[in-house]
Amino acid sequence: MFTQIRTSKANKEIVSKLSRKLNLGTENIIARIALGYSLSKGQRLSLENVKDSSGKEYSKKVLFAGYEDYYIGLICVHYNISSKNKDIPKYIKMHIDDGLELINDEIEKNPNIDGFDFIIEKIEGSIN
Repeated sequence: MFTQIRTSKANKEIVSKLSRKLNLGTENIIARIALGYSLSKGQRLSLENVKDSSGKEYSKKVLFAGYEDYYIGLICVHYNISSKNKDIPKYIKMHIDDGLELINDEIEKNPNIDGFDFIIEKIEGSIN
């Protein structure tokens, strides 16, 4: 289906900045978190708004760390599409870009938060 995903050019710097700031591990981890965070917002993104692909490149293996079926499943459920849909890579890319921007906005508003506190805050917010 696809072998790699690239963020937008603008998000290339953001993924590096968030990875350093949140200290949650390598850049692929923040990309996974961004994907999940964007999906958790419930917004369906339009394929007409796909951003450029001049940013950080992730191979499918590195990005999903062996859990590709789960991430594709999340996209399929969110958009009510088949796992064979040719647009799945675009949806993944859009949600990574969207999630990176959302997280970056939150971190800029609360610059003293670290990665652990950010994750705990999001988990507690979804439980309550």
